Amino acid sequence: MKEYQSLSHTRWDCKYHVVFTPKRRKKMIFGRLRKHIGAVLHDLANQKESVIVEGHLMLDHIHMCISIPPKYSVSHVVGFIKGKSAIAIARQLGRRKNFTGENSWARGYFVSTVGLDEEMVRAYIRDQEKEDERYDQLKLDM
Repeated sequence: MKEYQSLSHTRWDCKYHVVFTPKRRKKMIFGRLRKHIGAVLHDLANQKESVIVEGHLMLDHIHMCISIPPKYSVSHVVGFIKGKSAIAIARQLGRRKNFTGENSWARGYFVSTVGLDEEMVRAYIRDQEKEDERYDQLKLDM
């Protein structure tokens, strides 16, 4: 039987597949930044009572399966994570200024409800890098 989470008057299971990219699709998620961004994203999700169930950092985008309680909107949580992580990235890169208005991420994002296909979505997120490499190899063979 499926485990549901609960709030004071609600039983729920709300999971979303979220993808977002760096501004101008820069390949910025690498090196020393890659080591720390996962922990930053998990910490920020926890601040909004959300849990990143599965995630993968690609060179130029981030995939995650995130569980968000129904008292928060998806746009609120994703906006919070993107905004606060941009500040953390600026600090990690050593910028010396007031960090308000930092924008490491592109404005939009992709979101899809997971529903009963959670295992399939989690496997897709885990294997995304291998799929991209396979696709690149197919393009080179032509």
